[in-house]
Amino acid sequence: MKILNALLLVTTTYYLADATLSKTDSKKASSKSFETKTRLSDVPVQSRGLVTTDVKAKDIVLDHQSYCNKKVKERHVSGDVLGYVTPWNGHGYDVAKIFASKFTLISPVWLQIRRKGRQSFQVTGLHDVDQGWIKDIIKKNSKSTQLVPRVLFDSWTYQDFESVFNSEDEIEDLSDALVQTAKDEQFDGFVIEVWSQLGGQQRQGLVHMLTHIGQALHQAKLQFILVIPPAVAPGTDQLGMFGKKEFDLLAPVVDSFSLMTYDYSNPHRPGPNSPISWVQACVQILDPESKWRKKILLGLHFYGMDYSALGASGEPILGSRVPKWIADSSQVLS
Repeated sequence: MKILNALLLVTTTYYLADATLSKTDSKKASSKSFETKTRLSDVPVQSRGLVTTDVKAKDIVLDHQSYCNKKVKERHVSGDVLGYVTPWNGHGYDVAKIFASKFTLISPVWLQIRRKGRQSFQVTGLHDVDQGWIKDIIKKNSKSTQLVPRVLFDSWTYQDFESVFNSEDEIEDLSDALVQTAKDEQFDGFVIEVWSQLGGQQRQGLVHMLTHIGQALHQAKLQFILVIPPAVAPGTDQLGMFGKKEFDLLAPVVDSFSLMTYDYSNPHRPGPNSPISWVQACVQILDPESKWRKKILLGLHFYGMDYSALGASGEPILGSRVPKWIADSSQVLS
């Protein structure tokens, strides 16, 4: 399988944010975080012996938040790299400014679009927009990193979707609302997350609406990234709610697909977060001939799940918890 572009879902204090944890989960995890001072070095981690199959417990505790100051602007991925930033993880904003050059796309989780009535749409969440932070990102990266906030279709009913699908005027007004917001706020485009809301229904209507949105964004010279669910339903051999047919129809008008190849397991079927065979199948089913492979941003998770924890859904295991576990274990460090 060809090397894919990477979508980085950020959850630990080292990364930006995440796109799957809820605000509640994030607060739970942060309350248990292991605080250590970020350490800078002029020597790459490879030269310090930190990239190895023989990992030492003490190195994890001492260096889990260290990075090479001279390498912060180097990128080793030829294609696009997308990272999410969430308002409830304030440290992510600082990390984004430090490592922004490693990302071609940064998506703050800020916005929602609401249908207020016939041909009436409103983009909400603008109170979370931090123009000072945006200017810092642009200043430090000379526009090489683009800001593409995520947009959720918040509080939409099935009837709302049907009304929009059946009206070219409504689709046009919806597209205009997004374009105008991007112009007003100086965004470079949007990450649109809507497909899973209808549970695999109304695929034709969704393709039609998203095609028009994509065309409108491109006409305004804006980026259009579409979040899509896995092509193979987790834990089964069944096809998911987004398949090759929809992929082929939308690929010409979508700049990148944010593929959700994570959260494979659940409390009723605990196990790995992203089995490699499943991840490969999700990509190959969508694009078996690699025609549009460069547009697939493969979802890479940087968290695990603890299904033995109290609660119906378990809780996330963030990277910041691991060094605390190690440090608390006298046997490991002895």
